[in-house]
Amino acid sequence: MGDLFWNKVAGVIIGAILVVMVILELGHMLVPSHSKGELTAENTAYPFDWAAIESGSTGAAMEEVDTGPVDFGLLLASADIGAGERVIRRCVSCHTVEEGGANGTGPALWDVVGRAIGGVDGFGYSSALGGMGGEWTYEALYGFLESPANYAPGTTMSFRGLAQQEQRINLIAYLRSLSSNPAALPDPLPAIEEAAPMDEAITDDAPAEEAPAADAPTEEPTE
Repeated sequence: MGDLFWNKVAGVIIGAILVVMVILELGHMLVPSHSKGELTAENTAYPFDWAAIESGSTGAAMEEVDTGPVDFGLLLASADIGAGERVIRRCVSCHTVEEGGANGTGPALWDVVGRAIGGVDGFGYSSALGGMGGEWTYEALYGFLESPANYAPGTTMSFRGLAQQEQRINLIAYLRSLSSNPAALPDPLPAIEEAAPMDEAITDDAPAEEAPAADAPTEEPTE
C-alpha cells in the first residue's frame, strides 16, 4: 500500500469529522440550549423553582393543609401508642421515659402531660421554656412537637420537629401513657351542621300566601 492509499483513508476520516461537527453546529442553531442557571419562568414552558429542587423539596408538598381546629378527642382516642413508642426512640438519647428517670440533656418525660412547662426541678431550662409558663396540654405538646423553634423561639433544643400530624398524635398518646394516672382525654369536637341549601331555606322561611276564601263576596264595579 502506497502513500496514496493512506492519504485517502486520512481524507475520509477528516471528512467524517467535519460532517459530524457541521451537524452538531446546525443542531445548536436550530434548538438553542440553556444551562440550568439560565432556565427561568420566562424561557421555559414550565417554570421551575431551582432552589427547591436542589434542596430536595418543592415546598408545597411539605406543607400540611389547614383543615381547622385539631380534634384531639377524636384523634387521640384512635392513636397508635405503639407507633408513638417507636417515634420516641429518636429522643431517648436526651430524655428518660421511665418512672423516676433522671434528667439528661433534656428533662425526664414521665408524667409530662399536664406538667408545668419548665417545671422539672433541677433541670436547667433555656429562657425560652423556663419563662413560658402554662402547662404541657395536648395543644401545647402538639405545637411544640411540630416545630420547637417556632413554638418556643430561642429554645436550645436541637430537635427540628415532626412534620406529619399522625406522628405527633401517636407520640402524644404515648407520652400520655407515661403516667400512673394518665390525663383524661378531651371530648371530641361537636359536629358542624351543614347549612341548608339556599332555595330550601327561602322556601321554608317564606310566608305562605293566603288564598282568598271561596265564599268571599266580590265587589261589583260602580259607574
